[in-house]
Parts: sequence; structure tokens; C-alpha cells
Amino acid sequence: MADRTGIFAGDDPFEIARAWLAEATRTEPNDPSAMALATVDETGMPDARMVLLKEIEPDTGKGGGFVFYTNYESAKGRQIEATHKAAFVMHWKSLRRQIRARGLVERVEDEKADAYFSSRPLQSRLGAWASRQSQPLESRATLLAEVARVTAEQGLNPPRPPFWGGYRIIPLQVEFWADGAFRLHDRFQWRREAPGAPWEVMRLNP
Repeated sequence: MADRTGIFAGDDPFEIARAWLAEATRTEPNDPSAMALATVDETGMPDARMVLLKEIEPDTGKGGGFVFYTNYESAKGRQIEATHKAAFVMHWKSLRRQIRARGLVERVEDEKADAYFSSRPLQSRLGAWASRQSQPLESRATLLAEVARVTAEQGLNPPRPPFWGGYRIIPLQVEFWADGAFRLHDRFQWRREAPGAPWEVMRLNP
């Protein structure tokens, strides 16, 4: 498309997303990798929460993906396991830009999840063991007692819990949005029929 230049230029949406994230990392004061993740439960009721994007994988023929980590038994984990679909939006106020995407979801490989888990601070690893994410909690004291218990049980180099790991969102649609004068924003949507299929790119009305 002739007018898809500047920050929208390129033939790979994952490369564009990485470039935008890198720029946001230099300008956004807090959590530039934060994204609002949307899922639905078994009744079709939508749900949303903030998570941290940990990696934008290249498309090597299998579809590429946006990776985050969580407790598989959390509300979002249960919803993802039921539908294997999700959407997200990343918004950077400092850049006046956002990325929206939706697509299919799969678990990342165990080796990849193990490597990421081992890179986390010890307190975060112990917290992953202690928290029954999304389940009722009697008190904060109860949670801290559970942290103490798992610390004694797991030691100072805890392995990844079997109920914790990564998810890969393989997008079928990706939209890049940038603020424009007089609310005439620039929007480009990338769309494909299946992971690994060719992309179709179109400009959208603001």
C-alpha cells in the first residue's frame, strides 16, 4: 500500500510490533510491555486483565506469536484452555500508539517455560508456587504463610510448577494504530486466514 510508510513500513507485522515496543521501552515510564488480555469463559462472558508481554516471536512458517506467562489454573488460564482464543491491546500514551491483535492460543514448549521461569527473581518463583491464582484467599497472612511453607519445601532454586507456564498468542489479525490530527487516526490491519498463511494488509477508517 503506497501510503504505508514511516512507522507502518515493512512486510512483517512482528518486526513492526518489535520496533514499536523497543521505542516504547525508551519512552513509556511504566511497564511498556503491559497488555490488556481479553478472553471469554464457557458461557461467552468476556473477561480482561493486564499481563506482561515477554516475547514477540518471529513467524518461521508456523505463525509467530506474542508470549506471556501465567498460572494455568487462573481464570484466564481456564478460559484459554476452554477456547484456545484470545485478544489483546497494547497502548502507549507516550507514543500515542496502540497495537491490537486476536487469534489462537497454545502453550509454549516446556523447555522454553523452564528457561524463562529460572530467569525470574527467587521471590517471584516462590510466589508462583504459593499463589492459587484467582482462588478465594482468607487473608494476606495466609498467603505469606504459604510462601514460607513453599520456601522451606522448594528451597532456593525452585523448579517451575506444573501448573505454571507460557501461552503463545498466534494472531490472525493485528492492527497498528497511531494518533492523528483532528482525530483522523492512522489504522492498518493485517489479516490472514490461518497461522503461516499470507497476510492481507488494509488501511481502516479512523
